[in-house]
Amino acid sequence: MLERINKISGFLRDKGFINPVAGIILGTGLGGLSARIMNRIEIDYESIPDFPISTVEGHEGKLIYGDLGGKKVVAMKGRFHYYEGYGPEMVSLPVRVLKYLGIESLILSNAAGGVNPSFRIGDIMIITDHINLLPNPLIGRNDDRIGVRFPDMGESYDKVLIDNALLIAGKNNIRIQKGIFLATTGPTYETPAEYRYFRIIGADAVGMSTTPEVIIARHMNLRCFAVSVITDLGVEGKIEYITHELVQSEAAKAEEKITVLMTEIISSL
Repeated sequence: MLERINKISGFLRDKGFINPVAGIILGTGLGGLSARIMNRIEIDYESIPDFPISTVEGHEGKLIYGDLGGKKVVAMKGRFHYYEGYGPEMVSLPVRVLKYLGIESLILSNAAGGVNPSFRIGDIMIITDHINLLPNPLIGRNDDRIGVRFPDMGESYDKVLIDNALLIAGKNNIRIQKGIFLATTGPTYETPAEYRYFRIIGADAVGMSTTPEVIIARHMNLRCFAVSVITDLGVEGKIEYITHELVQSEAAKAEEKITVLMTEIISSL
């Protein structure tokens, strides 16, 4: 694993990806933030040796380096999911590469279904904790050069970054929710019974990503901040027919607010 990480990160450094402060992972329908990155270097995933390729509509599949909020960043315009057929090593590989490029913080976004009855479509939820129902990406032999065998997940999402985000949201009149994100494998959307179950066990929103990336990030002592855009509701009496196209559309409506929030958080790092 480490040899592959070093090979990819070395390739990217040779392309000019030098000393980024933060990594950004952009979820479904939220790739527009990448347009704000200045002095950019852009590489398609398929041009990066030993790197996975995004197969999902709304995940364009580009790695972008440049300036955002006055800081050097690397943004993933498209992520990888278990439902695409990737195993834990490939799902986690990009986060490890970002760490070896030099990032200290990982900023993530996703589109999610809200199971908290107080939520509305279009809300932005700051993730304060998670429930991971995906395979744990650390299963298997551990490489102690990368991280410890048993990483603590007691503070998966950085409290200082969360508090800062709340201040930024208030200053910019951005409606914010806070809550617990639950991740499933997908690719099916949830049944009404599953939505009820997820709410009973403590979830506020549900999606198909993010938790493996955060687990890997914490394994390597990266600070994490993540938000969900609530694109549909899994609340009894409010459940409607949902498609991937509808999820992308609703996520895109919140893109400007997400861009303001993330840009100012990165500026404060």
